[in-house]
Amino acid sequence: MGAARPFELAVPDETLENIRTKVAAFPWDDMPKLEGWQYGANLDYMRELCAYWLDGFDWRAQETAIKRFSHFIAPAEGFDIHFIHEKGSGPSPRPLLISHGWPGSVVEFLEIIEPLAHPERFGGSTDDAFDVIAPSLPGFGFSGKPESPMGPRAIARHFAALMRDVLGYDGYIAQGGDWGGAVSAWLGFDHAPACRAIHVNIMMMRHPDGPQGAEEKAWAARFAKEQEPEAGYRIQQATKPQSLSYAMMDSPVGVAAWIIEKFNSWSDTRGGDIDSIFTKDRLLTNIMVYLVTGTFATASWIYAGRRAEGGRLLSPEGKRVEVPTACALFPEELLEWPPRSYVERVYNVTRWTEFPRGGHFAAMEQPQPLIDDIRAFARSLP
Repeated sequence: MGAARPFELAVPDETLENIRTKVAAFPWDDMPKLEGWQYGANLDYMRELCAYWLDGFDWRAQETAIKRFSHFIAPAEGFDIHFIHEKGSGPSPRPLLISHGWPGSVVEFLEIIEPLAHPERFGGSTDDAFDVIAPSLPGFGFSGKPESPMGPRAIARHFAALMRDVLGYDGYIAQGGDWGGAVSAWLGFDHAPACRAIHVNIMMMRHPDGPQGAEEKAWAARFAKEQEPEAGYRIQQATKPQSLSYAMMDSPVGVAAWIIEKFNSWSDTRGGDIDSIFTKDRLLTNIMVYLVTGTFATASWIYAGRRAEGGRLLSPEGKRVEVPTACALFPEELLEWPPRSYVERVYNVTRWTEFPRGGHFAAMEQPQPLIDDIRAFARSLP
């Protein structure tokens, strides 16, 4: 495994106690009484979540669940990348690199890693097994912290080096949602043929010619309107992330609220009830990854990193990702997918699946349909 070394997840008790003390001291009575979710994180829900955080949540149990997989850290293109590496069953598992986004972490994948690597344990066949590699993005979680903002194209370069130079894979499939979708796109664009195919559950990239025809133009107008109430965090993190960092470095409740609001508004909740989709344990475990590593600030930098790389545009010349691409469309995805005609100018689309339920956090919201689609796509590849 080259320069990779085992990574041991063990958060000091002092770190946990410091977080707990700050959560317990939060001045709830001084909070403005704006109800509902339309203004941001719901006050009643946040009080309920934080009460559970203090009296019901067990980080050590969640830490044990994360540690059931093999963790490593390795320099890739000179940068330390943390990753889970679960080798698949059977004689020839396919390498599958799965990438998370913001405000997520490798915690998003805890329910899909084992079924992807060991399908026979769940009634499937080892013919569908994958070697699953799930890295923490640079600046996120347990990976190293960059000295300045790093965008998804640069991250793809580090991940390509991880797969090639550290793990020795000469071919692999890349999968991702949110920023992982952008990283996967850049892997397919810049690092083929080693990256042999990509599977994405978000459309992060754009074509220089813009929308064409009535259907595409209607999508573009609708997209712009729908993104207006979601644009504030994105602009802040892409332009002035350092200012936000001062508050978040000292407030676990602030970090939780900033992240929870996204999990509520970007997901396919039932009746607006976030608990209908996510357990409090899973939500808090993801939040705690940001807190115990002190990475809220550097994770938010990825927005500024993309801005420096040129934004959403894949190729000024209009080139596209030519490796086979599977598009997994979940109906409540934050970034509504364009019509297929537009997508096919950006990707070589060979699979197009529209799901009846699910939103932005597909691996957590709809794990089995996502697993099934990844398997079906892999079977279609040479």
